[in-house]
Amino acid sequence: MSAEASELSRGVRRISLDAGGAPLSALLCEPAEGSPRATVVAVHGAGMSAGYFDAQALPDLSLLTLGARLGYTVLAVDRPGYGHSAGGFPEGQPVREQAATLATALRDFGARRPTGAGVFLLAHSFGGKVALLTAADHAGPDLLGLEVSGCGHRYVPDAFTGVGASRGGRRNWGPLALYPAGTFNAGGSFAAPVPPRELADISRWPEVFRGAAGRVRVPVRFTFAEHEAWWRHDAEALAELRAALTAAPSVHVERQAEAGHNISLGHSARSYHLRCFGFFEDCLVRRNLAYG
Repeated sequence: MSAEASELSRGVRRISLDAGGAPLSALLCEPAEGSPRATVVAVHGAGMSAGYFDAQALPDLSLLTLGARLGYTVLAVDRPGYGHSAGGFPEGQPVREQAATLATALRDFGARRPTGAGVFLLAHSFGGKVALLTAADHAGPDLLGLEVSGCGHRYVPDAFTGVGASRGGRRNWGPLALYPAGTFNAGGSFAAPVPPRELADISRWPEVFRGAAGRVRVPVRFTFAEHEAWWRHDAEALAELRAALTAAPSVHVERQAEAGHNISLGHSARSYHLRCFGFFEDCLVRRNLAYG
């Protein structure tokens, strides 16, 4: 087994997607038997990679392997400027362009692999922005729902100043005790530099969200970690968040106890992932009732 392959959980493999002539690398884990019930597309945050969803610091933290055991295909995509796409997108892309690129790559995947009943987007942090814009502007009839963690619509007042900014934002990841020992020491498997065009786009999100939120037409679930420090998640901010998604059939806001910003790397990852799949199951039930 190569050193690269040994960094992955059993059953997870690397693939490449065609995003309109530019390759996007991805991690894929499929059910051991039969067709998938549906496909979960996982979209990582800034400074991370697809490996964020295949955490290995403790058994059963990996979203990919859990999803496959539950009968789902799970595809974790390296966004433009990350992984193998860094050559094609050396400066990365702004969030709107990333949404279009992701949608193109997912059409390629759907043309080559069975996706089951449809597609769910599960996204973290900056990836949540990409997923929301994908749902708003590029959603096909197979998009069934959207789960977003570590992303809201209003930053905390000092998100880009002081200690958090000077240390790459790690102040805002929450207490280190929330993560298994050695999680960030072994960060080479999931950490990556933030591409310049993406970095320049981060602060504009509140305005972009206001313009796009009303075009999201699938069920949405937001999860805020107990120790989330990048985003406002007080009652006023959450009421605004819900109210902005005027076309979504349902909007759920949940909190994950004993978790910091990087929920899928922490001790609470399995609990969080199971709650996500519970939401996806609810979406499938509603779909089946609607179509008979």
